[in-house]
Amino acid sequence: MGTVIDAFSFSFFFLLLLVHLLADAYMQTTLVHTAKIIAKQNPSALVVVASRTDPDDSVTTINKANNQSNVQYLPLDLGSRATVRAFASAWKAANHAPISALVLNAGIQFPGEIVYTPDGIEKQFGVNHIGHALLFHLLTDSLTRDARIVVVSSGTHDPAQKSGLEAYYTSAEDVARPSKESIKKSYGRGRYATSKVANVLWTYALARRLPRGQTVTVMDPGLMSNTSFNRNASPLLNWIALHAHPSLVPIVRFLLGTENVHLPAESGAALARLAVGDDEGVKGKTGVYFEGLKEIPSSVQTQEVDLQEELWEWTVKFVGESSEEVERFRKGE
Repeated sequence: MGTVIDAFSFSFFFLLLLVHLLADAYMQTTLVHTAKIIAKQNPSALVVVASRTDPDDSVTTINKANNQSNVQYLPLDLGSRATVRAFASAWKAANHAPISALVLNAGIQFPGEIVYTPDGIEKQFGVNHIGHALLFHLLTDSLTRDARIVVVSSGTHDPAQKSGLEAYYTSAEDVARPSKESIKKSYGRGRYATSKVANVLWTYALARRLPRGQTVTVMDPGLMSNTSFNRNASPLLNWIALHAHPSLVPIVRFLLGTENVHLPAESGAALARLAVGDDEGVKGKTGVYFEGLKEIPSSVQTQEVDLQEELWEWTVKFVGESSEEVERFRKGE
């Protein structure tokens, strides 16, 4: 039996956020691959998978597969400001070493009627955007000087991708607390796509505020074969996607009319590259959007600086508890 390493003796940390309950199954699978790759490549680092639950005991699976013990699970509920603050307080009280990579990947979906957080916010926007933003602000003083922040968005944010999901981003306030008219114009999975618009807007606003040395990128992991990835596909096409052998992925790409179809392991590797990769394609990159391994433009709407700043300002005012905290958050601190 190998030596069991004290989890708190590691020299630096990677913090991964993984929402299991009601989250996209493909993101769960992808993040297992991401955590496994990062942990394997960095045996002296502690990889923390933070999520509401870990029903499949993915951390144990990863540690066994790597024959290591450097992946740890911590409970985190991004659904309210109070629970995010409790997590951040506990993190700081534990006196962890600085965080070198923060991967913000929650992708909760509610395909039916509108659902709200305890704070009265549309829940997909609340978890996928607000929970991430608040956690970042609360952990800024726990980041290394060269920390990387990676935000996981989705190609569904871009109407040019023709994903079948229609985002309806008007303003942060209307997305967070939609009017009756806005609710009529949107729908469950469309609100998910809207939250992914917010992910991209927020990333660009954050990039302008990070101190030199720290970076933030945003990524679309793509559609993934061997998962229930294509939400609007026919039952036959979804069956093909779920049960297709990896060698049939090119056929799935042809049927869907896109090259942006990957196995979960491929998307997990692409996400790990953004978090810890050292090639010239990712080193020093900030304020840019990736589709898997490729840097590409995000949607036309997300390029609007006024929208980026409007979302940023609304967010810091909503999550800040005092005028002093709001001012600090406004600066990206």
